[in-house]
Amino acid sequence: MTLSVDYYFAPNSPWTYLGHQRLAEIARAAGATINVLPVDLGGKVFPVSGGLPLSKRAPQRQAYRLIELKRFSEYLGQPIVLQPKFFPVNADDAAKLIIAVDMHDGCDAAMRIAGRILRGVWVDERNIADARDLAKMLEEEGLPARRLDDSMSQAVHVRYEQDTQRAIDAGVFGAPSYVIDGELFWGQDRLDFVQRRLARG
Repeated sequence: MTLSVDYYFAPNSPWTYLGHQRLAEIARAAGATINVLPVDLGGKVFPVSGGLPLSKRAPQRQAYRLIELKRFSEYLGQPIVLQPKFFPVNADDAAKLIIAVDMHDGCDAAMRIAGRILRGVWVDERNIADARDLAKMLEEEGLPARRLDDSMSQAVHVRYEQDTQRAIDAGVFGAPSYVIDGELFWGQDRLDFVQRRLARG
């Protein structure tokens, strides 16, 4: 039986950035499919799960977050700008663009544009709330410019809302989260467990 991974994430999450490519490689090696599901983490998921936006967390938690990001960046060999120019940033438009690409161009293309957007925040210091930057990222991935218009459609808006509710119903409370056959794995540091779960079939 081919397994699928429900991949819940926020396009402005550094932890999602650090795990994105590894998830793609793990799923590919296991022959698993990925359901690409960007969600409204700060606006809808946090309020019902007890999560707090970064600015409202205790200073100790904010400081330790930077230490952990640096550790994982060095351990994984992935560059990261710890305090990028355009963060915090509203991720709704980027999330809807990823959904539009998924709906029109498929999962692989959605994973590519999601990866480009994540890297845009955490390496290239681009503004993912700016339509001009998003248009440039589409161009860099060889995707149609009209996906920006598609991302503003009612169908995309409805799916964004539905996928966010789907995340809440699945018990998701942070990003990234991976759900395999009802089993939740939270955080890019749980990808070893995801890999083992996929290997079991």
